[in-house]
Amino acid sequence: MAKRNESSVFTTSGDDETPFGPPLIGALLRIPWEAVQQHMLERLHESDFGDFDVAYLTVFQYPGPQGARPSELAARLRISKQALNYLLGELERLGYLERRADPDDLRSKRIALTPRGIAAVGVIREAVGEVETAWAQRLGAGRFDELRNLLLELTGLT
Repeated sequence: MAKRNESSVFTTSGDDETPFGPPLIGALLRIPWEAVQQHMLERLHESDFGDFDVAYLTVFQYPGPQGARPSELAARLRISKQALNYLLGELERLGYLERRADPDDLRSKRIALTPRGIAAVGVIREAVGEVETAWAQRLGAGRFDELRNLLLELTGLT
């Protein structure tokens, strides 16, 4: 996993702090997330998914697109229907998913992952597991479990 020099993200030169002060919670969540994304993308590219772009990770984020209607997925991801339809078109063209008729509403479509899409999800989950293992080693298992439990509590997934 690529290491990031966090001090350079928040300083202008040398050890001088930015006029904005220390990082707030948004940055403290974003920086590790970017490291996770980078590792997922590296593992995907190493695993015969070289055509997988970082933008596609949005569609594949938990809990994934499987069975969702495009309009529902766009709302969940907080992106426009047009942006999602572009991403779905690219992912469909690359063989990661299909848009199929919705059996409950023939005017609508549902997203179905292809075997290639399911395999990509496997690589993504494996990559995130590697990051979790590395972070647990760095922080210690107890502190990592505490971090995970606090994040679960904040997201309401407990």
